Amino acid sequence: MHTRTVAIHYVRAALRACPTPSPVLAAAGISPALLADDRARVTPAQFTSLIQALWETLDDEFMGFGPRPSKRGTFPTMCLLAVHCPDLESALRRGLAFYSLFDLAPSMSLVDGRFTLDMEGVSDPDHFLTESLLVLWHRFSSWLVGRRIPLLSASFAYPAPSHRAEYHLIFGCPMEFSAPSTCISFDPRFLHMPVVQDEAALRRFLRNSPAELLSRRDHGADTSGHVRRLLGAGVSGLEEVAARLGVSAPTLRRRLTAEGTSFREVREQLLRDQAVASLVRGGESVEELALRLGFSEASAFHRAFKRWTGSSPGAYRGGRD
Repeated sequence: MHTRTVAIHYVRAALRACPTPSPVLAAAGISPALLADDRARVTPAQFTSLIQALWETLDDEFMGFGPRPSKRGTFPTMCLLAVHCPDLESALRRGLAFYSLFDLAPSMSLVDGRFTLDMEGVSDPDHFLTESLLVLWHRFSSWLVGRRIPLLSASFAYPAPSHRAEYHLIFGCPMEFSAPSTCISFDPRFLHMPVVQDEAALRRFLRNSPAELLSRRDHGADTSGHVRRLLGAGVSGLEEVAARLGVSAPTLRRRLTAEGTSFREVREQLLRDQAVASLVRGGESVEELALRLGFSEASAFHRAFKRWTGSSPGAYRGGRD
């Protein structure tokens, strides 16, 4: 699976409450120069390392955004309590009851399949903590029952942010902004599903969690997600992709347009994410990478990469050009 890279907006937002960002960026292998361009991206692994470094630096799982810290180890302890419950509803209620013991803001509640956040008293100008908590609880719920729980809706008690386009990739459901409350909703039948994980699975899960839960992933349920997956699997060309999806090329174009994108844009986003991942990982020269991605020469790849990310390929290798 080709996981989407993370927009640099989220790196800047995560660092807002950190008094010493340079060591945190260094721990995550992110060049500070990337913060200057809105087109820059980081890999999910880098974003995970960033969050973990913030936790260690601030000793706060709320990363400095709450009125008081949620000390490191709070989330893993909650997970340990929840994983022994018989079904999802009892697991979530036990987890929320555990957090309520600490009188922490934001407060969280569950009514049927509606998970609500009350952000009163929280300074979250970029809505980073809001998004992170919604994503974390949704994906933790999916992990507990061993399957992705599709969201029916998501609402936010603030106007649509400048990075609204990322919300579709994060939540993959109909959304409402400037709503009366901030919440996500799913079919209540999932609450009755059994918890299928145990302590051994939890130990593996926590090695890269919950930071890895916050990495923005493509749900893949819409047309653009299906196209991206086929392109990543080696299917090439609009006609061939359309045939695999059982539609005509014009129909595929119309569906992508309705989602606010195009075949070329989906393809370039995939190439961008593959390029960023390879450069950060290392072990492949720029020339080899350009050839693998289908460029006739390295100079053409350099130009495309600059257009995609605002930086040269060297900026993603610790600043070496």
